[in-house]
Amino acid sequence: MFYKYKKSVSLLYSLILTVLLIALDQFTKVLAVRHLMNKADIILIPNVLQLHYLENTGAAFSILEGKQIVFAIITPILLVALCYILVKIPQTKKYQALDYIIVFLVAGAIGNYIDRIMNNYVVDFIYFSLINFPVFNVADCYVTVSVILLLILIMWYYTDEDLDDIKKGLKITKNG
Repeated sequence: MFYKYKKSVSLLYSLILTVLLIALDQFTKVLAVRHLMNKADIILIPNVLQLHYLENTGAAFSILEGKQIVFAIITPILLVALCYILVKIPQTKKYQALDYIIVFLVAGAIGNYIDRIMNNYVVDFIYFSLINFPVFNVADCYVTVSVILLLILIMWYYTDEDLDDIKKGLKITKNG
């Protein structure tokens, strides 16, 4: 009984954090449209970092450019899978970082999905000119950092036994 209550509270916190992260992403995109669209770049650090408005019809690094139908199909499937994992992973301190990673992945995916549905493109506006890195946005940061942290956790934090526990938790049983 206590476990289900604890998991419910954890999921509520995850939902609230997800909504806040999506709101932050969407707010920054509104600011980008309002203050950057059809205007000169804003230089934050000369020759290093600037704000540059871009409408991206692809994914990261503009891959699959113009293939909105792919994103319309894959994103909801990915979101369902991530939410399922979030509900099923063990509710212990050991897996708390994984909870946060999933929340940030979900927020990033939803943030960019909103743009794709509303605009048929994603608003990007952060540009590292020092290394000529592709223009990105806050949702992209959520996804990129989450994937990097997930790889670090899998490679150096979680043991094989921990990963087996996660796999066992994900198996569908008669009791759900």
